[in-house]
Amino acid sequence: MDQHVIVGKGAVGSTLAQELVARGHRVRVVSRSGGVDSAGIEHVAVDATDTEALTAAVSGADVLYNCASPQYWRWTTDWPPLSAALLDAAARTGAVLVTAGNLYGYGAHGAVMFEDTPMRATDAKGAVRARMWLDAAARTDLRTTEVRAADYLGPLADSQAMAGPRFVRPIVSGRTTRPVVAVDQPHSWTYLPDFARALVAAGATPQAWGRAWHVPTAEPLTFRELGARFAVAAGARPPRIRPVGNGVVRALGLVSPLMREIADVADHFTQPFVMDTTASERMLGITATPWEQAVKETL
Repeated sequence: MDQHVIVGKGAVGSTLAQELVARGHRVRVVSRSGGVDSAGIEHVAVDATDTEALTAAVSGADVLYNCASPQYWRWTTDWPPLSAALLDAAARTGAVLVTAGNLYGYGAHGAVMFEDTPMRATDAKGAVRARMWLDAAARTDLRTTEVRAADYLGPLADSQAMAGPRFVRPIVSGRTTRPVVAVDQPHSWTYLPDFARALVAAGATPQAWGRAWHVPTAEPLTFRELGARFAVAAGARPPRIRPVGNGVVRALGLVSPLMREIADVADHFTQPFVMDTTASERMLGITATPWEQAVKETL
C-alpha cells in the first residue's frame, strides 16, 4: 500500500483522493485549512509555499500530486512560489511529482493540440503555466510528469468550472443558462474521474516521467451540444443557451477580478480548442469515459 500526498482539495484533488482510496492507497491531503480525516484520507494544514513544512508533509510519500488551485486572478503571483516549493519538496523526498496541468500554455491557435505542440501562450495565465512545466522539466534531481486536462466537468465540478453547476442546473430545470463565453466552437471537455485516473497512471508509469501527457478525453463538443446532452439525459426540454457577450464580460471585469481573467481567455471558446489524446491513451493504458456515462454520472 503506497503513500500518496495531494496538494489541494478542490475538485481535482478531491476526485483524485477518492480514486486513490478506492485502490487501497494511503492518502494525505495538504491544504491551507486542513480538514477532518475520513474514509482513509488524512488532512493536514500546511502552507505549501513553505518548502520546509511541505517537505515534512511529503516525507515518506511515493507520489506527490500538485492539484493546487490558486484563485484565478492570482495565478501570476501565487503559482511561482508554490511550484518552486513543490519541485524542491519532491527532489528532497524522492517522491514522483505529478502535476495536474491544463491547456493554457499552448495558447489559442485553432489547431488540434498534441503533447509536443509548442507552448506559446501570450496571456499571463498561459505563460505562467508554461513556465511551470519548463522549470520542472529542466530539473535533473527529480522525477516528474504533467497531466494536462481540458476544461473539466463531472460529479465534483465546482462553481469555477465552465461546464459546472452554474451551466448544468438551469438546463436540467428548464431555465435559460447564460455561459460567459462563445458557445458554438468545438471544445475538448475532460471528465474529472478520467483526470484522476490519468494522474494515478502517470505517477505509476516510469516511462511517462520526464514529459507531459493529455488526459484521455472524449470527442469534442460545442457548449450547445454539451447542453443538449445534459437536457436529453435529464429528460428536460431542449436547452435555452444565451451567452453573455464578450463586451459585457469585459465590463464586468472592471469590478470583478474573476470576470477580468475569464475575458482574457475568451478566445479559447471563439475558435476550436481541441486536444488529441492518442499518445496518452497508449502510454497510460486508459481510455476516456463515453459521453453518455459521463453525463449520467455528473447529473
